Amino acid sequence: MKRVYVNEKWCLGCRLCEYYCAFAGTNETDMARALKGCKINPKINIEEKDGVSFAVSCRHCLEPLCVKGCITGAMTVDGGVITINGERCVSCYTCILSCPYGAVSPSDGGAVQKCELCVKTAGGVPVCVKGCPNGAIVFEERG
Repeated sequence: MKRVYVNEKWCLGCRLCEYYCAFAGTNETDMARALKGCKINPKINIEEKDGVSFAVSCRHCLEPLCVKGCITGAMTVDGGVITINGERCVSCYTCILSCPYGAVSPSDGGAVQKCELCVKTAGGVPVCVKGCPNGAIVFEERG
């Protein structure tokens, strides 16, 4: 299965992936208008440590602890992609505590959020990958 991978040697820390991710969640056609004056809440986040920038997003684990810990069954695996049913989520945050990568976070809508590889919005290559100006984020299958 294809997943999002980040080469921290190429990451500029520009945070464009965060903006593209937040924009993908809107139904707008113009990013500047959609995000102007808004506090963005992307499903991918840039972290910086010791001068190295890297993106943190869901790794769609083969044995996801977040899914196992979900008390309502709101988190499921569909074709290798871990998805969230926001209507079933009760915001207990067990999945946030269970994720060893820190890739699940609270959302503005009450439920939790995480990268779902843009399967509901872009349907192909995740927008963070398309928008990365340096090619630091890739969407590929690895052994």
